[in-house]
Amino acid sequence: TTIYRVGGVQAIAALAYGTETISAVDKIVGPGNAYVAAAKSLVYGDVGIDMIAGPSEVAVIADDSANPKYVAADLIAQAEHDTNARAFLLSTSQTLIEEVKKELANQLARLPRSEIASTSLKEKGAAVLVTSFDEAFEISNILAPEHLEVQTNDPLPYLSKIRHAGSVFLGHYTPEALGDYYAGPNHVLPTSGTAKFSSGLSVDDFVKKTTYLYYTKDALYDASLHVIRIAEAEQLDGHGKAVHIRFEEDN
Repeated sequence: TTIYRVGGVQAIAALAYGTETISAVDKIVGPGNAYVAAAKSLVYGDVGIDMIAGPSEVAVIADDSANPKYVAADLIAQAEHDTNARAFLLSTSQTLIEEVKKELANQLARLPRSEIASTSLKEKGAAVLVTSFDEAFEISNILAPEHLEVQTNDPLPYLSKIRHAGSVFLGHYTPEALGDYYAGPNHVLPTSGTAKFSSGLSVDDFVKKTTYLYYTKDALYDASLHVIRIAEAEQLDGHGKAVHIRFEEDN
């Protein structure tokens, strides 16, 4: 219900600890550059965060039905973020890989951020010829990419092979840029392999769970011996006493 027009490292500090004009919060979520990610890591524990994200990455799994112009454009769209961005092509077609390489050269020559994208593709990117789609998805699941594109004519059957990915883009007409700017699913996603154990930002990040217990006296008595034995084994006599004391009056 409150909006502050702030950003950057200073916004992370202000939100975590409060200022004269900005109230401290309990959790900070959302994307940012390397400095914002570092700031979020420093305030974690004082506040909750969603994840430490970055650098951005895409893996494209494609067969010979894919258009090399589309594939090259999608790789560049990721690589132009910064020199640490990672773009991977996994394909069953050597011909496609060669055509994509040519297209990369053609499109990079006309790109305003050509130097950044070229460095990213050269130092962080890869094109891998695989013998089968099983191998492609095996590699992809190891990478656990932030974005995974499946550029085949019939991509839906391959969903069952995907175990680890931040967000999946299916078919020749679902570029990752669509997810960045327009399509429905949230686009704050796990990077650097963290999709193996985490998910993209969602309403779940704003839900926390509290457990509760209620024992009657009889129920506690039935459990008391077990609790006391465990407490004695851990040499935490006070724990056992906290249970035992409730029945001393009965003896």
